[in-house]
Amino acid sequence: MNILIRELQANLKSLTIWSTGMIFLIYAGMIKYSGFAGAGESVNELFNQFPSAVKSILGLGNLDISSIAGFYAVFYLYFMLLAGLHAVMLGAEIISKEEHDKTADFLFVKPVLRSKIVTYKLTAVLFNILVLNLTTLIASLVFVDMFNTGKAIDNIIFQLMLALFIIQLIFAAMGAGIAAVTKNIKKATSLSAAILMTAFIISVAIDLYKKIDFLTYVTPFKYFPAADIVMTSSYKTSSLIISFILITFFTFITYLFMDKRDIQI
Repeated sequence: MNILIRELQANLKSLTIWSTGMIFLIYAGMIKYSGFAGAGESVNELFNQFPSAVKSILGLGNLDISSIAGFYAVFYLYFMLLAGLHAVMLGAEIISKEEHDKTADFLFVKPVLRSKIVTYKLTAVLFNILVLNLTTLIASLVFVDMFNTGKAIDNIIFQLMLALFIIQLIFAAMGAGIAAVTKNIKKATSLSAAILMTAFIISVAIDLYKKIDFLTYVTPFKYFPAADIVMTSSYKTSSLIISFILITFFTFITYLFMDKRDIQI
């Protein structure tokens, strides 16, 4: 339990910064929406003139951004990118930091199984990404309601946040798995972030070139499209299954390699 408390304390400052950033992003977004709302369809016509590449990067797609549901769904892309980056870097850092910070001699010589240490660390990761997700959810509910003059979209927000949490779990497990496997501990975090950005670039490329849509299952950014959730209020079963497989696989890899690895102290 002391290990868990130690990890929570160590990441408190980082969690506060990330959560504050999310709150600011949502508030700024809703202020921007209040400016767009009065323009109606003319806003959609303006953005439709943008090149396809720009619209894909901005996450516009076929969404009606004159509606608050459509506008909020655009921000969901940035939620995925930021929350995913936080999760993958946290997963990698929390697994590899003992060797990086030269504190492995303090932790791994204690009469505690390595599997139990990993469990405490992953529990701390879970707590952090859950807090960031709940912060995003609460800020969304508050600020959307503050600027919304039409039908409530609380249900859509809940569904998007649940999808976001699954994506956070995928990237957190991925980051932990990479940190456990890689021999270059110092580069575990940067490698994890690079993989996340590659996944994001692939998701944009899929929007631009439909011929490569077979890569949809390669990038978690395509598992739960905001437009689909807004329009159908449901998730694809295949995406849920793949998400479960990825989370389970990377978690298993983390335990397996951390148990066998020769820890440099």
